[in-house]
Amino acid sequence: MAAPKKGRSASAQSKPWRSLVLILIAIVGLTGGMFLSGHTTPRLGIDLAGGTSITLQAKADQGSAINKANMDTAVEIMNRRVNGLGVSEAEVQTQGDRNIIVNIPKGINSKEAREQVGTTAKLYFRPVLASEPSGAAASGSPSPSASGSPAASPSPSTSASAGEKASSSTSPSPSVSSQGRAVTDALKADSSPSPSASASAPAGTATGEAALQAKYAALDCTKKSQRSAIGDGVKPADTTVACGQIEGAWYKYLLGPAAVDGTEVDEAKALFDTQGAAGWQVNMKFDSKGAKKFADITGKLAQNQQPQNQFGIVLDGEVVSSPYVSSSIAGGQAQISGSFTQDEAQGLANMLSYGALPLTFEESGVQTVTAALGGDQLRAGLLAGAIGLGLVIVYLVAYYRGLSLIAIASLLVSAALTYVIMSLLGPTIHFALNLPAVCGAIVAIGIAADSFIVYFERVRDEIREGRSLRPAVERAWPRARRTILVSDFVSFLAAAVLFLVTVGKVQGFAFTLGLTTVLDVVVVFFFTKPLMTLIARRKFFASGHKWSGLDPKSLGAKPPLRRTRRPSGPAAGPVETKEA
Repeated sequence: MAAPKKGRSASAQSKPWRSLVLILIAIVGLTGGMFLSGHTTPRLGIDLAGGTSITLQAKADQGSAINKANMDTAVEIMNRRVNGLGVSEAEVQTQGDRNIIVNIPKGINSKEAREQVGTTAKLYFRPVLASEPSGAAASGSPSPSASGSPAASPSPSTSASAGEKASSSTSPSPSVSSQGRAVTDALKADSSPSPSASASAPAGTATGEAALQAKYAALDCTKKSQRSAIGDGVKPADTTVACGQIEGAWYKYLLGPAAVDGTEVDEAKALFDTQGAAGWQVNMKFDSKGAKKFADITGKLAQNQQPQNQFGIVLDGEVVSSPYVSSSIAGGQAQISGSFTQDEAQGLANMLSYGALPLTFEESGVQTVTAALGGDQLRAGLLAGAIGLGLVIVYLVAYYRGLSLIAIASLLVSAALTYVIMSLLGPTIHFALNLPAVCGAIVAIGIAADSFIVYFERVRDEIREGRSLRPAVERAWPRARRTILVSDFVSFLAAAVLFLVTVGKVQGFAFTLGLTTVLDVVVVFFFTKPLMTLIARRKFFASGHKWSGLDPKSLGAKPPLRRTRRPSGPAAGPVETKEA
């Protein structure tokens, strides 16, 4: 059994070039892939490249509790929203029980991104019961409830035509008393189709109508404080008031219960109307349930007079459009138009496509990291790494002399692999090199140097026992290999646990530490060991030159042992050893 094992060992010793060629091919292949992908540098995180960090705090909404499930859902939706902007480098993560951190790198419209991640995007289609100009517009602008509407859409089966533009009529605004009668009539008309609902609370109906009438009369949509508060506590089944801006003028609306929910929108796209004057608009496609509801409500509204043949498209409590209908709209498709810019239309389509947030969030802090500050941090990190690497090289040269060349070459190979792989991980898994990740790479220098030192010391131990360099290299490898594997496994296990139990930038440190630990094993097995086998054949090292780091005299080696042949026969005595 010993002979074949010896033969395999001799074969492995005689062909160390195989491992060196293999790792060279790997480096060349990865480098070629890096240049072909066009990403020749690692992608930098927000703390190094600059950008914006947004902190959002969750608030309990109607029927929604702040728990882990809702927070995870919110993170997922925000992630899809910022990715919809083309911000694949953005980072969205929870912090604590009710905070979400959104990190957006430089080169991105931070204002648009803040609107995307913070907007709840709760969409409802509500029938319009009454509408009129609000605030300063009320004194000189006519009420759209009494004005004519634009012509119907040429294809009412597939779209809803916008009808929120004010008429050029110069008729005066209705008086307060006429407004009150109009609102009361609208509320009665809205409650008439639901006799069961009116019978269930007959005493509170009049009081509720009076309160809603007073709220509608007092609403001034030109004041931001009133606009932000009118939707608080309103449920989808409630009749409510809302505000909407049309061509720069604010209008107030009295809206009935929600007929269609935004969650029933299956797809939304921003398109430019090349045939009409609508400009940018959002085309929506409902699912089967939403399509039936939309056809039912538009069929009912088509039988009413202006403005009660309109429905308000309400997004987060604000009316973004109030198109009118002249017939039932089947086909499950609709359009939202309202003098949108391209960015506004694409942002609205993006939010509708990815759904509404389960919670309401308010912005509790925004931090902007400038590129100059990030550059300073990057230079400081690289300087720290260079100093650490320099100290390691000085120690290796001073203590191991010629052997330090193998350690330095191994460190360079490890650094090349780390750089190329990090550059490729940026576009593939969106890995970003942040400051903690740089710290992990610096720590990895010590881990790699430790592996070389373990192997070198094992070889020196064999030389101290009196063996020559070539057998010492091969005999030291099995013991050094076990030690290196155990040491690297402990480091990798620590990095894996740290990556799993932490969030944010600490994960960058853990990921880099784990990656470099794996690369250390690859380099030691496929580069350092074969290179040691090759240099053992060189006279400078094999003869034990004093600058080789393997001088037997300076290591305190014992004289080599030579065993005499054991005599045969019963009179054989103990074997004697002699000095060479």
